[in-house]
Amino acid sequence: MPVESGSSAGAAARQAKQKRKSHSLSIRRTNSTEQERSGLQRDMLEGQQDSKLPPSLRTNLLDLFTQIEREFENLYVENLELRREMETLNERLSADGQTAEGADLAKGALKTKASHSTSQLSQKLKTTYKASTSKIVSSFKATTSRAVCQLVREYVGHRDGIWDLSVSRTQPVVLGTASADHSAMLWSIETGRCLLRYAGHQGSVNSIKFHPTEQMALTASGDQTAHIWRYMVQLPTSPPAADVTQQTPCEDDADSSDKDEADGEAEGPSECPSLRVASTTLRSHQGVVIAADWLVGGKQAVTASWDRAANLYDVETSELVHSLTGHDQELTHCCTHPTQRLVVTSSRDTTFRLWDFRDPSIHSVNVFQGHTDTVTSAVFTAGDNVVSGSDDRTVKVWDLKNMRSPIATIRTDSAVNRVSVSVTQRIIALPHDNRQVRLFDMGGVRLARLPQSNRTGHRRMVCCSAWCEEDTACCNLFTCGFDRQAIGWSINAAALLQEK
Repeated sequence: MPVESGSSAGAAARQAKQKRKSHSLSIRRTNSTEQERSGLQRDMLEGQQDSKLPPSLRTNLLDLFTQIEREFENLYVENLELRREMETLNERLSADGQTAEGADLAKGALKTKASHSTSQLSQKLKTTYKASTSKIVSSFKATTSRAVCQLVREYVGHRDGIWDLSVSRTQPVVLGTASADHSAMLWSIETGRCLLRYAGHQGSVNSIKFHPTEQMALTASGDQTAHIWRYMVQLPTSPPAADVTQQTPCEDDADSSDKDEADGEAEGPSECPSLRVASTTLRSHQGVVIAADWLVGGKQAVTASWDRAANLYDVETSELVHSLTGHDQELTHCCTHPTQRLVVTSSRDTTFRLWDFRDPSIHSVNVFQGHTDTVTSAVFTAGDNVVSGSDDRTVKVWDLKNMRSPIATIRTDSAVNRVSVSVTQRIIALPHDNRQVRLFDMGGVRLARLPQSNRTGHRRMVCCSAWCEEDTACCNLFTCGFDRQAIGWSINAAALLQEK
């Protein structure tokens, strides 16, 4: 029966067509009528018998799509009318040479609207051009910066993230790192070899600072103590086996977050000797000791803790001299002035405090409220400045003689951790949560960003930075982070300052 077979084929074709309609979304012509819309709704409702959506939901969706189509039609009609009016106005202006004095208000309003649109377009073009040129200039500056900011050495051996690092101030010049793996390590700067591992703490080692004149180190720990321990190391004379200096072709923030997983499984250097006994233990805190530092002269030390207090100790007797209280929340850092008896402590309460011990009979304190989030660090410079960094993504430079307002503010796109300032060049190194390290001058002008790619640079949050002022060192800037490594950089500071 050819007729029946043909009707069956037609029915099958209609059914397939309806199924295709149920799984496709099309925008109909803008001049569709209400009859076409109702027909479309019937077709879609009939073709969606196998849909898993409830009928009420399908109906609501159809109503919404219908309203959207009406809005597009209205916009289209308004666009056509505006085009006609513009053409008419242009024809009259061309014929008269200028606007007639008796022009009606509608034409004047239309001309004003067209002029305003032209002005907006012009402004947008100017903004886009400015952004493009700024990006080109920034890219050029980044390229030139790579020539003066080079990765020289990687110091690998810790089994967990590195919180802090410091460079010794006496010979031999070594690099010290403090890690969450409960240890502190001393490294040869030239070769990257571990010289000594201190394993006397029972908790995370959060800070390390070297004595100004003797071979002693001060470490703060999560075990609520600070340790002072002596070290005797001899620098290796053999040259390094390989130089890890690499020129990065770009500064792309390539995601290599899983690259260091295998690296972290390795144990520390097996040939590195260990020290487990401290010469002096400073006790009195009731919480994690997050940082510690030596006062000028090295006869006293100050510690900062999560118990909201900072303590001043006599190093020789390990007795508590002063308890510096007043912060409302946990302390995050402490720092001492290089030449004066001044201490600055920072806290999660968004403030940092300046403690003055220059007069033995009077111990004054000043509170500074310049940030809106945790102050992660505040450090002295060689002059009369304090530089504070915060989780509010800002760094502020203060004058000790007038600290009512900062003399410079640096705004970044990521939280700032423990900053450091070069004594000789007065360059600020900012370690960030987003794995970047940026360099600024004391006026807040950006100098460079350290090269970073999937092959060089840090692969986790950068926790701390430290400058080395010794001319004999191959590296003059060090950074560490949660990728379990410290990195030594060669920074041509003179070239950077000349570029700005």
